[in-house]
Amino acid sequence: MDTMAYIAFGFYTIICLGGALWAVTRRSLVRAFAGLVTSLLGVAGLYFLLAAPFIGLMQILIYVGAVAVLIFFAIVITGASREAQERITTTKKKRCLAVLAGLIPASFLAMAITKYSLVTNNTPPQVSMEDLGRALLGPYGLVFELISVVLFAAMAGAVLLGFKRRQ
Repeated sequence: MDTMAYIAFGFYTIICLGGALWAVTRRSLVRAFAGLVTSLLGVAGLYFLLAAPFIGLMQILIYVGAVAVLIFFAIVITGASREAQERITTTKKKRCLAVLAGLIPASFLAMAITKYSLVTNNTPPQVSMEDLGRALLGPYGLVFELISVVLFAAMAGAVLLGFKRRQ
């Protein structure tokens, strides 16, 4: 069973990193958006692997569903994809700096992982859906309301930018 878990972890990690690499290397914003969605789906798979199906479904519902669609609407309405393709100029220096900016935090993370051993508990504590529902409607209810306000504000801003561009 542990072997299958390692294989699934590797699979979801490849999906996350592959989508992220696709997102940052594409010149077209729409294609970069596809990489972002792929990466977010890989993160949802990791949540499912961690025996957190509710968080995995919220990842799909909120980030892949709402936020990604909102970003796509902003790209399409503002026409930013065409302008970005015209303005992109990459030089060797910029690429080297980008790789360096990614390697520095990765090296710190690798040093921390090798220095400290990973302590795991193979049996995660089970939280009933009733307790989770009470928590989400109680002390964390305001957080979900704020998420909806942020999504609404972003959508209104995207529509406003689209109308200003057309005038």
